Amino acid sequence: MSNNSDGSLPRRTFVQGTAVLAASLAAGPRLLRAADPQAAPTVEKANPHPFLTPAEDFYTVARGNPKPHTLTGDALADARLTADTWRLEIEADPFVEEPLVKVPATLERPRTIADGTALDMQALLELGRRHGVKYIKAMQCLNIPTPLGQGLWEGVPLCDLLRLCGKLNNVRRIYYRGFHNRDPQQIFQSSLSYTQAIETPPGELPVFLAYRLNGEPIPPVRGGPVRMIVPWSHGFKSIKWLQHIFVTNDYRANDTYALQNNDPESTLKTAAYVDAGPEQVVAGRPVVATGQVISGASGVLRVEAWLRAVGDNPRPLADDDPELLRGPWRECQLLPPPDWSSVLPAGVSSRELLGFDEQTGQPSAWPPRYGMASWSVGLGELSAGKYELRARAVDRNGFAQPEPRPQQKSGRNGLQVWRFSVL
Repeated sequence: MSNNSDGSLPRRTFVQGTAVLAASLAAGPRLLRAADPQAAPTVEKANPHPFLTPAEDFYTVARGNPKPHTLTGDALADARLTADTWRLEIEADPFVEEPLVKVPATLERPRTIADGTALDMQALLELGRRHGVKYIKAMQCLNIPTPLGQGLWEGVPLCDLLRLCGKLNNVRRIYYRGFHNRDPQQIFQSSLSYTQAIETPPGELPVFLAYRLNGEPIPPVRGGPVRMIVPWSHGFKSIKWLQHIFVTNDYRANDTYALQNNDPESTLKTAAYVDAGPEQVVAGRPVVATGQVISGASGVLRVEAWLRAVGDNPRPLADDDPELLRGPWRECQLLPPPDWSSVLPAGVSSRELLGFDEQTGQPSAWPPRYGMASWSVGLGELSAGKYELRARAVDRNGFAQPEPRPQQKSGRNGLQVWRFSVL
């Protein structure tokens, strides 16, 4: 697999700033070989990526005609996409289908606009004062080869919303929708099992309804005023412009994405990404390659890079090519956690973030679970020629990217390639 048809690195990237940087490194070998901690130069530089992506700098994936975030003025208010007009309905789906679904789901206390019980923003914020959570999560699309951005999300666990509805009967799944221009053909929805919605195992992050991003109200372009956030999944589960939640007795995944030949139960994959670099590098000057790594369901053990000298027409390598599997791969340096007081919004302490130690304010894992961190590797002073640089993540089960799930329909995680010439 590759990210483009020719295996090259896509030029679109959500981060800003220099991707490949000259640094004052100790002189290294002409071509770095297999991982050798004694031979690895130390890379000392600031994080090349903002740890929290500003709301306006996320890569935008949106659907609909017109796209909901492009509405303005009265149209935005009529769509209930302002803080004053937003409403959330929670209802039971009457669906039955003999012999698979024999009885419908029921709610003791539905919340609807028709009877005046739908939740408004004031009610959601009040729940947030009692049950609110905050955590860091990277957004990644199932079928896009680079991350969309990383934010500090704040909101209310879905389980606390469902408890407002009293007793639930014959509920096996929850599905939910965002605003879709009141056109049934534009409905985009996703779903969770009842257990996923109600019970969060210790150390895991809950599904929740987010109303703040990086300390500010979520803007329409990012799915505000309220969106669902499913921490372990790709972006199609984190429905934007959330307005309707249904409980159902239908046990099958009820995701629009499932109808498009995608795995609706896929979780984030551990994967490394290479920053887009220049096509030409000056010979005799030390070079540092940088990128990011996302911590999927199996965490991150390390990031590795392979620098390959090639000719004018290098043989393309599939991700399972024996030459690529043999390496030589060299371990990269994960940049350490930032000074949290300098990256978190004013008034937010790292001690209150889920996945962080309440005493030390440090993350329990690095990169944080379902979050990202930067990596870098010194390439030494390279002689004239043409090169390819690849990077891969190794998860805590020992699987090297793109394993253990190389199929793209469970999430793109092909190895990225930076091709450059040294002159």
